[in-house]
Amino acid sequence: MTSYLEREIYEQPLAIGRLLDLQAGNVAQIAKAIRAFAPTFVCIAARGTSDNAARYAQYLFGTHLRWMTALAAPSVHTLYGAQPDLSRALVIGISQSGQSQDVRQVVSDARAQGALTLSITNNPASPLAQLAQFHIPLEAGAENAVAATKTYTTELAAVAMLTAALVDDDEFSAAVQKLPQAVQHTLEMSDGLPNWVERYRYMERYAVIGRGYNYCTAYEISLKIKELCSLTGEEYSEADFRHGPIAVIQPGYPIVLVAPQGATFGVMSDLLHKLYDKRAECLVISNDESVKEYARHTMPIPSSLPESLSPIAAVIPGQLLAMYLADARGNSLDAPIGLTKVTNTV
Repeated sequence: MTSYLEREIYEQPLAIGRLLDLQAGNVAQIAKAIRAFAPTFVCIAARGTSDNAARYAQYLFGTHLRWMTALAAPSVHTLYGAQPDLSRALVIGISQSGQSQDVRQVVSDARAQGALTLSITNNPASPLAQLAQFHIPLEAGAENAVAATKTYTTELAAVAMLTAALVDDDEFSAAVQKLPQAVQHTLEMSDGLPNWVERYRYMERYAVIGRGYNYCTAYEISLKIKELCSLTGEEYSEADFRHGPIAVIQPGYPIVLVAPQGATFGVMSDLLHKLYDKRAECLVISNDESVKEYARHTMPIPSSLPESLSPIAAVIPGQLLAMYLADARGNSLDAPIGLTKVTNTV
């Protein structure tokens, strides 16, 4: 199997390394401007995969910086013509292409009100990058596959870089610098995944479950499976899943659980036990050996990563799962039916 998608998945350690090397000074200057502005809250505008990066920022900013972080509702600005008061906010637009009109409108309205605006894109010449006061280029290089992989993990890494520049935590900053090695290790640990993916070739539904920092990972893995495999699936917080959706689980139901060590491991492990009792097919992404007893298959990630950075590695096995499953189903890896690389919503 040779595809842009596969190459781009395996380029992620280099892409994150470039971002860390080339944008450190720029991110430090942005952090200085944010401290001077002293925002009262953060608002992030994004769509699709980038919206999942925004979900990660909600947790990372909330835990490390104690910032209240909200996701924008771009339709309020575009379809309804309203401009919520963002004058004291740090407003971030995240978009791989920097093209989407509705994301740009949120940033434009915010800047006109006096907010501090930042864009994160893979195209410094894009309209969104030009619109915001500050910009972090992802340095991911051209991404030719329709399904985003390296631009997603570099978005997460950019959020982590900004957090490290704003928080006084040497241990966290050092861990951010080791992200390329952690992602490379994850890829190496995923070598056995193709050996069992064929089992799920004919599945018709699935669920992906995470919690906390990896709430975004559940959403992103589910999106990759939908995009590449044309399958209907659901993504949940572990807590929300218990509030009703767990009732649909029958024997053989495929479920991906993202359960790294950390604050969420206890509740994720408890859910895994319950799903095991229901005879669900649990595919578990974790760095804790204890999950093996209850998982049909495990997808390991490095134990060296703190939970707050684990989404940057934990999504990798999900990307590979979606890719190998799509290949087994005979789907195009680089140009899934019905999708385009740039989607411009208004």
